[in-house]
Amino acid sequence: MFYKKSIPLLIKEAQESGEGTLKRTLGSYHLVALGIGAIIGAGLFSLTGIAAADNAGPAVILSFIVAAIGCGFAGLCYAEFASMIPVAGSAYTYSYATMGEFVAWVIGWDLVLEYALGASTVAVSWSQYFAQFLEELGVHIPAQFLHGPWEGGMINLPAIFITCLLSLLLIKGTQDSSFVNNILVIVKVAVVLIFIALGWSFINPANHSPFIPENIGETALKQGKIGFFDFFTGPEFGHFGLSGVLRGAGVVFFAFIGFDAVSTAAQEAKNPQKGMPIGIIGSLVICTLLYVLFSYVLTGLENYTAFKGDAKPVATAFAQTGYTFLNMALMIAILAGYTSVILVMLLGQSRVFYTMSKDGLLPKFFSDLSKNQTPWKTNVLFMIFGSIFSGLVPISDLGHMVSIGTLFAFTLVCIGVLILRKKEPQLERPFKTPWVPFVPIMGIIICVTMMAGLPKESWERLAIWMIIGIVIYFAYSKSHSLIRNAVQKDVKPE
Repeated sequence: MFYKKSIPLLIKEAQESGEGTLKRTLGSYHLVALGIGAIIGAGLFSLTGIAAADNAGPAVILSFIVAAIGCGFAGLCYAEFASMIPVAGSAYTYSYATMGEFVAWVIGWDLVLEYALGASTVAVSWSQYFAQFLEELGVHIPAQFLHGPWEGGMINLPAIFITCLLSLLLIKGTQDSSFVNNILVIVKVAVVLIFIALGWSFINPANHSPFIPENIGETALKQGKIGFFDFFTGPEFGHFGLSGVLRGAGVVFFAFIGFDAVSTAAQEAKNPQKGMPIGIIGSLVICTLLYVLFSYVLTGLENYTAFKGDAKPVATAFAQTGYTFLNMALMIAILAGYTSVILVMLLGQSRVFYTMSKDGLLPKFFSDLSKNQTPWKTNVLFMIFGSIFSGLVPISDLGHMVSIGTLFAFTLVCIGVLILRKKEPQLERPFKTPWVPFVPIMGIIICVTMMAGLPKESWERLAIWMIIGIVIYFAYSKSHSLIRNAVQKDVKPE
């Protein structure tokens, strides 16, 4: 269960080219755009208002910074691995090299929660904005075709439509998909910048005061009227004050999910040793800057209390500028943002399963490439899988499963850096995570803390999902593993 895939073997695989391998077409710019495409979406356009109204007030700006720092620790660890082991597979591949086959299988199976269900989650949000966009054009979609059966409808048809459309684009080819993603990124970043630029002069300083709204429980704690445990477990924790900033960080963490998807495209990067760190860290830095400026303008245009229960806080705030004629442009940007997130998530999922199949842990079906050198059968499978979830399952349930799966992956990558630095310090590392062991340890602590704050149902669903994965591992993967069979036969794997 703990056979490891050697680093030299991984590097050899990364250098392979020709038929049966992924095509190297992505430069540093494409990788940064891939990261931005995965990050800017539902988090920026909806969670900012939710976190401001329920948790942090105007200090949601600080929540974004806290979440970015936590993601930054994990991002630095991802960058080291991605530059050193430029193979498709992301956290799965890194775990295989450091913690062995079984842990790699667990994390590969777990990444379905991040990428496939992440795409489904955003597709559900996309469908709501798409329906509103059509309403503005005079086209009405009946409510029963916008919600699944658990929400009183029949099926979410727009969510299924966008999942299938983008899956077909991925089948067509990575270069075409990257070109479309670049256009979507340009559109949504341009409109975010327009929102910041136009909204800045309409900011009302009174909306930023108090910057950190008072938390009654924190005040009582400072005055010695209650103990810390009572406050921590009480209803006031997380509702404004410093605890609200921290809780808000957990909420907006979803807004940063996706930068790690850059690492799944390592085998398609022209110069992964240089491009991977630039793509991962560059996209994270750019998005953090945009998030801070965006949230500052959003909470400055409208008082944070107005965002309570508001599914469209951006439109609510932008109405204060008088530029209402740009509302349609904002909606197009939001749709572009959601579309690029879905595209990159589906790309990441197919590359993880492609790599697992190449290792023998999944049937060869998943690594069959089309004439355009894309794992088209895997794309088709997750087009069906994603459509089922986005068409039928409520967004809140999907969102929590995505968050816990992502945090689990981040944690294992941080652990992997510690292990490999200890066991194989001599390996060439084109990019080195700074301040080891401080950075990976902090990444582990922050990720585990965020996981602990998620609902009990999320842990139960994660356990069920993992049990299913473990059954598949022992029923199929263990006996078909190329590394295992090669070691047991005392020969090198092909």
